[in-house]
Amino acid sequence: MTSPYTNHHRSSSDHRSTRSKVPTSPYASSELTTSTVSSRRNPVSAAAKSFAGIFAGCFTPPDPVSSKSLGDSEEFKSSSTVSNASRSGSQRGRGSNRGISISSYNIIQAKEPGIVKFTMEEIYQVTRNFSPSFKIGQGGFGAVYKAKLLDGTVVAVKRAKKSVYEKHLGVEFQSEIQTLSRVEHLNLVKFYGYLEQEDERIIVVEYVPNGTLREHLDCIHGSVLDLTSRLDIAIDVSHALTYLHMYIDHPIIHRDIKSSNILLTENFRAKVADFGFARQAPDGDSGMTHVSTQVKGTAGYLDPEYLKTYQLTEKSDVYSFGVLLVELVTGRRPIEPKFELRERITAKWAMKRFIDGDAISVLDPRLEQTAANTLALEKILELALQCLAPRRQNRPSMKRCAEVLWTIRKDFREQLSASNFRSYSTTSERNTSMKE
Repeated sequence: MTSPYTNHHRSSSDHRSTRSKVPTSPYASSELTTSTVSSRRNPVSAAAKSFAGIFAGCFTPPDPVSSKSLGDSEEFKSSSTVSNASRSGSQRGRGSNRGISISSYNIIQAKEPGIVKFTMEEIYQVTRNFSPSFKIGQGGFGAVYKAKLLDGTVVAVKRAKKSVYEKHLGVEFQSEIQTLSRVEHLNLVKFYGYLEQEDERIIVVEYVPNGTLREHLDCIHGSVLDLTSRLDIAIDVSHALTYLHMYIDHPIIHRDIKSSNILLTENFRAKVADFGFARQAPDGDSGMTHVSTQVKGTAGYLDPEYLKTYQLTEKSDVYSFGVLLVELVTGRRPIEPKFELRERITAKWAMKRFIDGDAISVLDPRLEQTAANTLALEKILELALQCLAPRRQNRPSMKRCAEVLWTIRKDFREQLSASNFRSYSTTSERNTSMKE
């Protein structure tokens, strides 16, 4: 059993590492509390951080009936999100150097005002000594448990494996906590803290209750995602990546964008998870255009130029996002080994059909072939084609992707409204005629 919260094992020796995922079991409910832990906060430092938070660039949820352009929307306006990291119930803020440090012993002093200290005993308490009944997943990183903190916050507790043969997990662990402690965004999984003491490595993050996007595309939860929801999810992910690429002090490349790393809330809002492969983007001020690094990621989503040159840029995330767009509209996985050869690589197959003028044939058969769906499908595939350009300079930025998707959603909603009005008018005329 795997979990969307786990970093799964991915060998990088062949540069085409992949991670498998099977359906998770229903989440176990727990009513746990932690002991009271004191926190300290420097009011001057807090005020400075709050002011700095104004420039965080976080997006707000989209207005479902808005017809504004993306550039003018509230989703591209910043907000201040710095807050007390209090265990007594206040919302925990995350920004540069604002991660919550979970240490095993109280003798380890907090280095930042407001940092909450947890003990290993508290982790044992909230997970009931890592009880199997609270376990919600298992992956290459380790096991994941669901727990509830004293303030009622439901969290996912990720406990890393202790195998001496999993040395790469230490690197992924450091990468994830360093990234999570620097970012805060509506469409990124929230970070509550971490523990690293002797052979224990634990990350505490937001619990997102509605499973992964891949599970919903597979209809594991019993219902079919309509195109409206899929488009909203694509926009949520584009906002998260735009934030990572543009709106933090040192931009971040996620490196593992895929449907199984996108968690959904009860309202089907998307949250990007799993930052084990994240890397800091090249510093544009220094003239750097890329980061030279070993290839990591998931087969089917990997940027071919990155595979060939070992040069990583933000456009590698854009390529993966293009694959995700195809996945959203087709419902297929990026690689389908059971299909005939010409259909095994989903993005390649879909792009050929689209270029040949047969876009409708790639639409997920569980979706209706309405005029609104068909038009939106063609526009989404057009954007995907740009994202999947072999050369990175020909791919759009994530901000541009978000702008295009915003327009597609606006037009899609207008067409749906017009279709519903025409349908209503026709029904009313028919009823009137029958009465006469």
